[in-house]
Amino acid sequence: MEQTIMIVDDSTSVRKMVAFTLENAGYAVVEAENGRDALEKINGTPIHMFIVDLNMPHVDGLELTRSVRAMDRFRFTPIVMLTTESMEAKKQEGRAAGATGWITKPFKPDQLIGVVKKVMPAN
Repeated sequence: MEQTIMIVDDSTSVRKMVAFTLENAGYAVVEAENGRDALEKINGTPIHMFIVDLNMPHVDGLELTRSVRAMDRFRFTPIVMLTTESMEAKKQEGRAAGATGWITKPFKPDQLIGVVKKVMPAN
């Protein structure tokens, strides 16, 4: 069964680049342009991992992470923050919200795939 990763980022170009990288590595991708869009799209969709931007309109990455963690079916689903923020205080805030990992933009495709393979349970 193909594993599905949801990419949540308000930047279309970042979403497309992440989607391209993941699809080339054999993953299915669901894209959302912000946290509110993501929450609408996860109903009934099997998601095996989330890659989430921190700074987004409507519902930001921290609020989305807290909302996803509150759902029983996603309590242990990996959530990786992909953001330009690199300050330790923000990383701690992310961990407190329930983030599994942190990748700083810009990213290298190999780095992204390495993190995905590290945090996502094998199928």
